[in-house]
Amino acid sequence: MWFFARDPVRDFPFELIPEPLEGGPPGPWALHRGRKKATGSTVSIFVYDVKPGAEDQTQVAKAAFKRLKTLRHPNILAYIDGLETEKCLHVVTEAVTPLGMYLKARVEAGDLKELEISWGLHQIVKALSFLVNDCSLIHNNVCMASVFVDRAGEWKLGGLDYMYSAQGNGEGPPRKGIPELEQYDPPELADSSGRVVKEKWSADMWRLGCLIWEVFNGPLPRAAALRNPGKIPKSLVPHYCELVGANPKVRPNPARFLQNCRAPGGFMSNRFVETNLFLEEIQIKEPTEKQKFFQELSKSLDSFPEDFCRHKVLPQLLTAFEFGSAGAVVLTPLFKVGKFLNAEEYQQKIIPVVVKMFSSTDRAMRIRLLQQMEQFIQYLDEPTVNTQIFPHVVHGFLDTNPAIREQTVKSMLLLAPKLNEANLNVELMKHFARLQAKDDQGPIRCNTTVCLGKIGSYLSASTRHRVLTSAFSRATKDPFAPSRVAGVLGFAATHNLYSMNDCAHKILPVLCSLTVDPEKSVRDQAFKAIRSFLSKLESVSEDPTQLAEVEKDVHAASSPGMGGAAASWAGWAVTGVSSLTSKLIRAHPTATPAETNVPQRPMPEGLPAPAPTPVPAIPTTSGHWETQEEDKDTAEDNSAADRWDDEDWGSLEQEAESVLAQQEDWSAGGQAGHAGQVSSRDHKSPESDWSSWEAEGSWDQGWQEQSSPERPPEGTRMASEYNWGVPEPNDKGDPFSSLSARPSAQPALPFQPRPHSWGEDSWEGLETDSRQAKAELARKKREERRREMEAKRAEKKAAKGPMKLGARKLD
Repeated sequence: MWFFARDPVRDFPFELIPEPLEGGPPGPWALHRGRKKATGSTVSIFVYDVKPGAEDQTQVAKAAFKRLKTLRHPNILAYIDGLETEKCLHVVTEAVTPLGMYLKARVEAGDLKELEISWGLHQIVKALSFLVNDCSLIHNNVCMASVFVDRAGEWKLGGLDYMYSAQGNGEGPPRKGIPELEQYDPPELADSSGRVVKEKWSADMWRLGCLIWEVFNGPLPRAAALRNPGKIPKSLVPHYCELVGANPKVRPNPARFLQNCRAPGGFMSNRFVETNLFLEEIQIKEPTEKQKFFQELSKSLDSFPEDFCRHKVLPQLLTAFEFGSAGAVVLTPLFKVGKFLNAEEYQQKIIPVVVKMFSSTDRAMRIRLLQQMEQFIQYLDEPTVNTQIFPHVVHGFLDTNPAIREQTVKSMLLLAPKLNEANLNVELMKHFARLQAKDDQGPIRCNTTVCLGKIGSYLSASTRHRVLTSAFSRATKDPFAPSRVAGVLGFAATHNLYSMNDCAHKILPVLCSLTVDPEKSVRDQAFKAIRSFLSKLESVSEDPTQLAEVEKDVHAASSPGMGGAAASWAGWAVTGVSSLTSKLIRAHPTATPAETNVPQRPMPEGLPAPAPTPVPAIPTTSGHWETQEEDKDTAEDNSAADRWDDEDWGSLEQEAESVLAQQEDWSAGGQAGHAGQVSSRDHKSPESDWSSWEAEGSWDQGWQEQSSPERPPEGTRMASEYNWGVPEPNDKGDPFSSLSARPSAQPALPFQPRPHSWGEDSWEGLETDSRQAKAELARKKREERRREMEAKRAEKKAAKGPMKLGARKLD
């Protein structure tokens, strides 16, 4: 039987890349790149080849191997594994680059900053302080060749070959025998008399001065060059002069040197060093200190090195979110650091955290995620968006906080291209219909219209035909002027998605009614849109062969490029969505009567305007609305707008009730508003099913169903108090405003509408005399019917006579 000796190098778990790195340590050690065979992770491997007749160097190498294995400190090169054979020594450490090579690459790239050097020197001095003060060891080899830099830009002290004990023990400093290293020895070593008084750290601090000189000025040619500081910063020059002074007694202890440089105005007194020191101790910091640190961190990240942000700040941010209580404050610096990552790294490190954040019930975190979605949306794939993100985002449509509802609407601009058929054409349209019809914040209704116009090209052809015309028609009747403008611009931005028949019969009649709107901004946009649609109709009329080309997008499948032709409409989708409400309704979910200046339909010329009819003193019940009937003309006018609600989207009210019940903790701070909302839903009559408003013949009935939202904080401005771009009134009277002017004196109404209701501005003033008369007639019929039923019941009761107790009916 034959036995073969195993090769320890071949069995070593690390693979060596043969070519050594340039700028490695002088002497017998050679620095190589390497990787772990099992995982492929990169490492650095120091290799020493044993040569005959070099027993002294071999003993020095073995001593360095032993020292590196036993010394553990964040600022000393980290030992991973090692191999010792008769022919060689292999020392595996973390992946590092020699300092000389690192500085040269940074200078050539133009990225080297004093902040980076200040922290690097801080780390080397701290390592020396650990060796001298804690371990009583003299490094004896501090120079550029013994310092290495890891991937995060952290400086590590290596080169432990010539280390010896500071306590004496009869051992002197080992002989180096390498001229390149002996030039860093202090001048007192040349005095063999032993009369020079010095401290145990004196020699290493002299060599630290040599290192500082080389970092700023390049390789040290000779010891005499130390007299000229060269490019050393002025704030560091006084402390540098103490290090290279001829008297070894006055050279400061490493700890004292750090203290001097960290003094106010010192070289190491800066935001970068403070950030690093905080990160080193972040595990023992108080939660309030962590919150403040992360809030201020994003301001400084732009001035920090990219490698530092990727490999040191990012892991701490992820750890703080995963295991700490940092919360939403980590989002801003997290996404800022994410810009330094490539697509693969972003998918591995950031996206899992983002997906987990969307399931959080913390309102602050949810709103910050929505605000910063633009920074990470390109890294999200469609299955992740539809299954893990969109189901959580839609809860924001039902939130009692207007700011969250607004940000949720905005986020749909980014999510729509990645949504599937069911989520985009069914689920999202359901929520948009509810917001546009029932949200009590005019800016949110406006944003919903704007967003719908922007994402219209992504909808399916059947959904576009069913939704867009009716939704924009509804917006043109909104009491909030910017919403009416958004409705007009929505028509214009999606003009290529309508057939010529729809343009003539449905869109132009709606736009023409806005040419006498009280607001000039609405009229201006209406005239522009009318001219645009008329030009299309005229071109097709002149040349009918153009019809197929003009209507090519009407029945086409959804495509993001289909709406590109409307992008020039004054950038409406960008400006409208980006800043309409975020500064206006921070925590104000209600509207004011001033916001509901509803334009009345003008009367034909020569006819007097009808006086407003008092509202009947009865509550708005289901019976009241169900008995109202539209005449044929009104039904025809509303035919363009009834499809948006005639669709059987399902009962959103029941869905909203269940979701809000599950997410009660989302409404922290607004429990009163939430409770009022649920209560109002519990007592709703059948008319509250929003999907049947148009079928019942009254578009504005939907505005009557309002919840009781939470009270805003003091100092919050109402949505109606802001100037939404509406021209200020001037001395010249607006001839159109008189068409919808209401009499100043109105009779007192016996019915007081609920607080925060749109009824405060007399919505019945919008109806014609015919509708008012029919409503009154229906009420009287119900009263007569009720009296008849009561009379019949009374007659039946009287005919039977009184019943006797205990009497039994006989057959």
